[in-house]
Amino acid sequence: MDLQGKIKKMSSREQSATKKIITLEKEISLTDRLISELTNEEKMTRELILETQKTLRQYEKELDNLRERYRERVIYAYTHGRPSNIEKIFSAVSWRQSVYRKEYLRLISSLENDIRKNINTLFINIGQEKLNLELGLRKNISLNKEKLKIKKSIKTKITDHEKDLTALSKNKKELTKYLKEKDKGLKELEKLRATILEDKARFEREEKIRRQQEALKSKQFSQLKGQLPWPINGKVVTKFGRQWNPKLKTATEYPGIDIQGKANIPVKTILNGIVVTITYLRGYGTTVIIDHGGGFYTVYSQLKSLKTHVNSEVRSGDVIAHLAESNSGNNAVLHFEIWGDGEKLDPEKWLTK
Repeated sequence: MDLQGKIKKMSSREQSATKKIITLEKEISLTDRLISELTNEEKMTRELILETQKTLRQYEKELDNLRERYRERVIYAYTHGRPSNIEKIFSAVSWRQSVYRKEYLRLISSLENDIRKNINTLFINIGQEKLNLELGLRKNISLNKEKLKIKKSIKTKITDHEKDLTALSKNKKELTKYLKEKDKGLKELEKLRATILEDKARFEREEKIRRQQEALKSKQFSQLKGQLPWPINGKVVTKFGRQWNPKLKTATEYPGIDIQGKANIPVKTILNGIVVTITYLRGYGTTVIIDHGGGFYTVYSQLKSLKTHVNSEVRSGDVIAHLAESNSGNNAVLHFEIWGDGEKLDPEKWLTK
């Protein structure tokens, strides 16, 4: 099912306060991904339009050159007259010269035919490229309209989400349910981690990342412990490792850190790599996972306004998204993880002090 189909299906369900919020979060995440995909398609269409325009200019220039060559030949023939081939052959002073002239005239006639054929071919090619250009422009207009329509719908969803979160924070029972849903989100992430680590495509990515590192003259992830930049500026409000949850009255192993920041600020990748996954995790919203090679991955959750897509190459400091509003209704929080050699690592030991 496509993204738009998933969004409509979820919107039609009646749910409790907690499930309504989870559903809204997923709708917002899917809608955001749809906007990102449309933006990427729009970009590719613009590039195709530019390439078509370039090809069209080349064809038109080639056509002008052929027309000029043909015009010169016609003017020469009109000015000097054009004796028959028989006259040219019999005016030769020797039989050998007449043979050479005959072959020369055959080549000239063949060249003129080729010029005429090339002119006709160019007319066809130019017509086709103009049609491609028109189709590309129409598609771009359509994509832009669809994107604006979807952006309008996501604003309404975000407003509803904020109202529901405010109500949720006042309802202890529903808040406890919501925190349990977040715990399920971490279990989903653990399953996803296992899938990514078993993915055979990682070997192909490994080679791409190696070439990328060579081109950028950058160090490998394993060599940068304590030197990596922060994905956002902010305070760590949840640390890595064993954490006590006073609301649920349980202790859990937290796989990453939560960094508090302002909503809408850009979230940046900490090192070059390849985007392997963009998904939704309940309680953690839109999540991006980047493969940095050498068995190292970074995870960024609670995102919106995506600026990247799956399989795209990213560099250190590239903006991959913006920070979404917090699920607790307070300051926005980025959930961030580092995986290395099949283990979950403490991000604070790898980021700069």
